[in-house]
Amino acid sequence: MTVDHDIEKDERALRLPGDAPSPEASSPQVEMTLLDHLEELRWVVFKSVVAFVAGCSLVVFFITRFADLLRWPYEFAIAGYEDVVAMHGLINTSFLGVFSVIFQLMFIGGIGMALPIVLYFFGGFIAPGLTPAERRILRPGCVAAFLLFLGGGLFSFFILLPLGLRASVVFNDMLGFTLLITASSYYSLLTWAVLGVGLVFQFPLILVLLIFMGVLETAQLRAFRRYSIIFFLLVSAILTPADPITLFVLAIPMCLLYEGAILVGVRIERWKAKRDAELDF
Repeated sequence: MTVDHDIEKDERALRLPGDAPSPEASSPQVEMTLLDHLEELRWVVFKSVVAFVAGCSLVVFFITRFADLLRWPYEFAIAGYEDVVAMHGLINTSFLGVFSVIFQLMFIGGIGMALPIVLYFFGGFIAPGLTPAERRILRPGCVAAFLLFLGGGLFSFFILLPLGLRASVVFNDMLGFTLLITASSYYSLLTWAVLGVGLVFQFPLILVLLIFMGVLETAQLRAFRRYSIIFFLLVSAILTPADPITLFVLAIPMCLLYEGAILVGVRIERWKAKRDAELDF
């Protein structure tokens, strides 16, 4: 009787409130071999690559409009300081420089457009191996990952890059320097900043998942709070030109995301404590 009761508790522990009994629980599972999993993974990777190539192709089709759109941080930075920039625009110093720019535009556009599809494919791949509780958070987790990446990229494009480039132009003008900006260097900086900040903004989601799995506790995050500020400043120095303006402009939202992860983690811990109390009862 005690063993049956313990088994029932374990089964209930896998379900969140409102979860219906899984149909797999009453039907035999079709076991997949290692080769079957590898074959399925191969198709997932293939479809993800196809989505990326399709995004790159769409960028090539609208290459001039896309390039003009991504010039906005540059235009904002030099507004009123056109005399500081030699030749009053982006230049190429070699015949092949334009192809480097095209590939950078294709890469950043392809990643941005393919990411939701890639998350969908990989989510479907790992879903069968998850417990009911883990499957319930898979979809909102994928949505959160995309929104955090999109938010980080937009923050970098509309706030971080314009302010950082503007500060560079102002200081060059103050010291009497003339800027000679190549198109390749500008779009390389744009790609690094947008994709880099988008990836860095994923860290609160990782913290929340670790709390959900019981690997991490919010008390540990609170204890690490003072050290996290130093860590965020170091990350900001890597992703930005490390001028005082952009250094703090990036570190501030990262600190806010850290606090947001703590708040979400507290709610998860309260729910888990309530669930355990109900199971014990």
